[in-house]
Amino acid sequence: MARIPGATGIAADLSDPADCAMAVETLGACDILVNNAGIFAETDFFAAGDEVWQDFWNVNVMSGVRLSRALAPAMVDKGWGRILFLSSESAINIPPDMIHYGVTKTAYLALSRGLAKRLAGTGVTVNAILPGPTLSDGMKAGLDPEPGQSVEDAARDFVLRARPSSIIGRAATVEEVASMAVYACSPQASATTGASLRVDGGVVDTI
Repeated sequence: MARIPGATGIAADLSDPADCAMAVETLGACDILVNNAGIFAETDFFAAGDEVWQDFWNVNVMSGVRLSRALAPAMVDKGWGRILFLSSESAINIPPDMIHYGVTKTAYLALSRGLAKRLAGTGVTVNAILPGPTLSDGMKAGLDPEPGQSVEDAARDFVLRARPSSIIGRAATVEEVASMAVYACSPQASATTGASLRVDGGVVDTI
């Protein structure tokens, strides 16, 4: 893995309250919190038992709850901060083969909106980003390209088949999603809070 100058990493299971507490204690206060821990898997509703639902809830929702609860007070004391939740277009366009996943992403919308209201007037903004199909490592691992087909073309075929409402007709790149995150976490986004910022390529069919 390439080293990033000035970056510090720790190994932690953010679905575990003890590991969340350890991460906060180890890393200390921060100005920007991006809640990007998440898992996804296609599982039929009738095959997804309580354990599956609880696992998804702990990773996709409670990690963000715990880290935000622990780190936001110092941002408030400083008078500036950014909290970002990585939701998904699946929060609005609930996939029938991943209902449990969609529910957790909808929860992030409620969490981000409510926390933005709670932190009103503090200088701390809270927003959610809703990516659509994105050519992440996770998506690449789930694709099955035809012989000689590029991963980008395989991702495009998936989007056209599974998300036909997409306007761009392809998967977004991770850089395109990251660009929205950079804006939302910048000083220039001081009037953007409580928002659901879509980077979904037009998948969600609404104005």
